[in-house]
Amino acid sequence: MSIEVVNIAKTFHTFRALRGVSLKIEAGELVALLGPSGSGKTTLLRIIAGLEQPDEGSGPILFDGEEMGHRAVGERQVGFVFQHYALFRHMTVFENVAFGLRVRPRKTRPTDAEVAEKVHALLRLVHLDSLFDRYPSQLSGGQRQRVALARSLAVEPKVLLLDEPFGALDAKVRQELRRWLRRLHDDIGVTSVFVTHDQEEALEVADRIVVMNEGTIEQVGTPDEVFHRPATEFVMKFLGNVNLFHGRVGGGKVQFAGVSADVPEGSVEDGAPLLSARVFVRPHELDLSLTPAGRGSFPAKVTRIHSAGPVVRLELEAETGEQVFAHIDHLRFQALGLSEGSRVFLLPRDLKLFTEDFSV
Repeated sequence: MSIEVVNIAKTFHTFRALRGVSLKIEAGELVALLGPSGSGKTTLLRIIAGLEQPDEGSGPILFDGEEMGHRAVGERQVGFVFQHYALFRHMTVFENVAFGLRVRPRKTRPTDAEVAEKVHALLRLVHLDSLFDRYPSQLSGGQRQRVALARSLAVEPKVLLLDEPFGALDAKVRQELRRWLRRLHDDIGVTSVFVTHDQEEALEVADRIVVMNEGTIEQVGTPDEVFHRPATEFVMKFLGNVNLFHGRVGGGKVQFAGVSADVPEGSVEDGAPLLSARVFVRPHELDLSLTPAGRGSFPAKVTRIHSAGPVVRLELEAETGEQVFAHIDHLRFQALGLSEGSRVFLLPRDLKLFTEDFSV
C-alpha cells in the first residue's frame, strides 16, 4: 500500500512541528524518517497513523490514493510499534499477540483455534515461539520489542509504523534487531515507515531515507544518495562526521586550509565572482602521507590518536589552526609510523562545497 501526504502542517501552541510537508512512499518500501529531536519525524508518523490530526488547511493523507484524513485510527489498518513496547504486563506473550484479534467485532473475530494458529505462526516468524507462555517481565528488551512487532502484525496491517523501535535498547541489541527487521520486511513486504535519530540505523536498514529538520524535509533519497550526494549542508553534517573548512571559490578553484584545489567540472560558471564557501570533507576521504602529495595537499600535525576499533581515528591541527579528523586503516597507520606530534600532509579525495548561492 502506498502512502502520500500533501502539504501537512502541525502546530502545538506556538511550536510549528511540521511546515507544509509532502511525501510519497511507494508500496512495499521500508522508509526511515531521520532527524534530530524536534525535527517533526514522530509527529509526521503519528499523523499518518491517525494518532494526531494535522492543522486545518493541510492537504490529504492518502493510502493507495484513498483519503484517510477523516478515518479513525482503527479504520486505517495501521500497525504501530512504540519505543517502549507498550505490552500488557499482566498478559503472556501469547495473549499480548492475540489481543488485537480477540477484540475484533464479533463478525470478523477469528475462532480460538484460528487465533492460536496465527499467534504461533507470528511467534515463529519473530523467533519467540518457545516463549509463548512467558510474561513481559521475563523477557529481555530485544525480545519484548519482537513481541510488540508480532502483536502489530497480528491484525494484518496494510502499513507498519515504528517510532524509534530500538531506542530503548543497548547498542549490541540494536544492531542485531535492525538486521532482523530488514530481513523480516523482506519476508512480509508490508509498507513500513520507521522513525530514528540514528544515522547508521537508517543507512543500514532503509530503502529510502527522509531527512527532516525543523519541521521540513531536507532531502529524500536512497542511503547512497543522501550520504554521497547530500542536497544541503544540514544533510552533509547530520549524516556522519565531517570536517568543515571556510574558504573561497571562483574560477573553477576552491581555496581552503592554505591550498587551492579544483572544484568539480561545471560546478562554477567561468567568470563567476569569488564567493565565500564552506568546504566539507569526511574523515575517511582524507589521504595521509609524510611528504606533500600534490597541489591539493596541506600540512597538519597529529594531536591525538584513537587506535581502538576497526579504523584508526586521528585528530590533527592544520597550519591554519583548523581542527581536522581523519580515519585510516591499521595497516596504513603502521606503515606511516605515526605518533602524537607527527607532521603529515592531507589530501582530500572528495569534497563538498556550499555557498550562499549554490551547492556542488
